Amino acid sequence: MTQKVCIIGAGASGLAAAKTLHENAIAFDWFEVGSGIGGLWHYNNDNKRSAAYDSLHIDTSKDRMAFADFPMPKTFPNYPHHSQVLEYFERYAEHFGLIPLVNFRTRVDHVAPLPNGGYEVTTENLDFGINETSAYTAVLVCNGHHWSPKMPDFPGEFDGEINHSRHYRNPDDLKDKNVLILGVGNSGVDIACDVAPIATRTLLASRRGAHVIPRYLLGRTTDKWTTPFFSRLPFRVQQTLFRLIVWLSRGRQSNYNMPVPPTRILTEHPTLSSELLPLVKAGRIIPKPAVECLNGSEITFTDGSRETVDVLICATGYRICFPFLDEHLISTTENRMDLYGKVVHPEHPGLYFIGLIQPLGAIMPLAELQAKWVAGLITGRLHLPTRDKMARAIIDDQTTLSNRYVASTRHTIQVDFFPYKRWLERQLLTTTA
Repeated sequence: MTQKVCIIGAGASGLAAAKTLHENAIAFDWFEVGSGIGGLWHYNNDNKRSAAYDSLHIDTSKDRMAFADFPMPKTFPNYPHHSQVLEYFERYAEHFGLIPLVNFRTRVDHVAPLPNGGYEVTTENLDFGINETSAYTAVLVCNGHHWSPKMPDFPGEFDGEINHSRHYRNPDDLKDKNVLILGVGNSGVDIACDVAPIATRTLLASRRGAHVIPRYLLGRTTDKWTTPFFSRLPFRVQQTLFRLIVWLSRGRQSNYNMPVPPTRILTEHPTLSSELLPLVKAGRIIPKPAVECLNGSEITFTDGSRETVDVLICATGYRICFPFLDEHLISTTENRMDLYGKVVHPEHPGLYFIGLIQPLGAIMPLAELQAKWVAGLITGRLHLPTRDKMARAIIDDQTTLSNRYVASTRHTIQVDFFPYKRWLERQLLTTTA
């Protein structure tokens, strides 16, 4: 089989993968179901998979999220708006000549391993209804993990409107309504702050609460405190120092009438917001515990309280989903993926996943390093450990995650930015089996 690679998706990870393969003279076909690049950051993307809302700003600083050889414009704010993030990706794609390489409006319907190695990929051109099947030596999956909503299942019936945060765009239709946002991750908190000024009543419910961290700590963007040096300190020391920095910046969270979670800081993905706590203290957003049941127009919470609610918005996360891969081939049960280095499936040579991570920091520079690692593996310049060694490494990684993070499907692909970055950089030097 002539060496040729298939890339699925033209979001941030797909861009990094295509640019890297192109630089390494690796032939590839690149498919994107929408009509433009940008993935999540393409607002109202016609691929129907963007969860971006009108007010969305990225929650990592522009310097931390930029690709290594293409800085973000100095004129952009520290936390760019989604339109600026898309503009950056478009500039990147234009600068490196990537746009002509994409097969837009082409959906990948099925990926199946071939008996003698490689993969058979079936696609459909959505404009002309043309189906094609081609063979590839490797497949790079870059379809993102923030597009398939994970909805909760509560006992009872609700008379109001139920949506997922993925479908939220702006608060215009929520004026003078009682709105409950379920979930205190970044999207849930952003939406609550968006809705509060115009809703009659804005409720924010969660099972555990969250440590709410301002976007700026002592005058610096929050992610600038997680430096390479900081990341080498013992974890307990990191926790202590970070907790002190947060306390000096915002004081006690309980002073804002916001419940303090039972978990220690840095044991779950951080919730960044400079707007939430003042709105809670002012009574514009009302924290609530977990939902117990639905009862017509009322919602009952685990503390026994009841609230009349018109609209319930579930900011309850996403399912990792690959509709083109058979479940018996790749299992994503409970969002768990058994991948070596969060990229390589030990049982399926040539099947790689780029950007399937949830870092304490930005995905983009890490996806870029993942793509460089994969390019080295494809060309044979780099080599993987044995399957047994990869399997043991996967178990060790899962043990580390379970020991540190709260048990949740949102933490199955968690990584620390700098330790993971260093790990990937070491892989780029692994030239012997």
